[in-house]
Amino acid sequence: MADASPPTLTETHAEADAAAARAERMATRRKWLIRLAAAVAAVAILWALWYFLIGRNQVSTDNAYVNAEVAQVTPLISAQAIEVAVSDTQPVKRGDVLVRLDDANARIAVAQAEADLAEARRRFRQASATSTALSAQVDARRADIAQARAQIATAQADFEKARVDLQRREALAPSGAVSGDELTSARKSYAAAKAALDLARAGVQQAESTRGAAIGDLAANEALIHGSTIDTDPGVLAARAKLDAAKLDIDRTIIRAPIDGIVTKRQVQIGQRVTQGSPIMTIVPLAQVYVDANFKERQLRRVKVGMPATVTADLYGGNVTYHGRVAGLAGGTGSSFALIPAQNATGNWIKVVQRVPVRIALDPKELAEHPLRVGLSTEVEIDLSGN
Repeated sequence: MADASPPTLTETHAEADAAAARAERMATRRKWLIRLAAAVAAVAILWALWYFLIGRNQVSTDNAYVNAEVAQVTPLISAQAIEVAVSDTQPVKRGDVLVRLDDANARIAVAQAEADLAEARRRFRQASATSTALSAQVDARRADIAQARAQIATAQADFEKARVDLQRREALAPSGAVSGDELTSARKSYAAAKAALDLARAGVQQAESTRGAAIGDLAANEALIHGSTIDTDPGVLAARAKLDAAKLDIDRTIIRAPIDGIVTKRQVQIGQRVTQGSPIMTIVPLAQVYVDANFKERQLRRVKVGMPATVTADLYGGNVTYHGRVAGLAGGTGSSFALIPAQNATGNWIKVVQRVPVRIALDPKELAEHPLRVGLSTEVEIDLSGN
């Protein structure tokens, strides 16, 4: 077997070039690794600086949604809708007419209330006139008493005369100077005079009783009108209150917008009979919307009312930023106010990080430039270093 031939000059140069290439690649790789390590270190330093200077003073969440204090429009009377002046998505101003209701029944009620008020005024005038008549009756009964007492005086004189005549005749009767018929006639005259005196005394008592009844009637009637005028009488005031209520029902047949906003969820049609207290539409005040941001419980250690916040909405993206402040924190977690709150008394309990709603009030000028709608998704960031 022949021995291997020694390497040629060409092969020697090739091996040297390969070794040089490997060395160059190793140097290049080492250089890129150093650069990568330097870049990672720079990023770590920058992140640490950002965190200690900015990041630790901020908390953020994307679990945030636009909300508003919407106005429920409900009729205050039951009637038929004869005109519906708005539709869904239509902007309205406070005081704009939304719906007109049939006012026929309300106008009849006003007419009835006006008649009742006139009747109450007439009753007061009648009571005032009755007091005058009763006062005159009291004076008349006083005169009757004086007349009855005068009759007593006359009857008393007649009685005394009859008594004296009877005593004289009874004294002369034993001597026969007075006949039996004359004595009987004297006795009859005495009895008649005594009966007339008793009748006169009864007449005085009757006149006094009649005067007492007249005084009672006058007092009772005066109690009804004492301290009152035709405008302050309780009966008149009650009738006027009913008239005001009837007129108010007429005003309520025109339903107006309670706030500025956008009409949504309109549920009334022309000819439909609406029921008192049943919602017929909702008005959303777009100029007064706010954001409810649901932060994790561990993010709220330093959050306080009044801290500045920035909000971005998915509707506009990152090109539009809203500025606001923390208006308040909810009184409990979202799960505690759920329809079926969680019960953690069972043995298979698993801890879940809770979220607490935080209300963010937005700048009205920014809202006017870029309106938001209720329910839109947003991202909220609170600056913990702000006041």
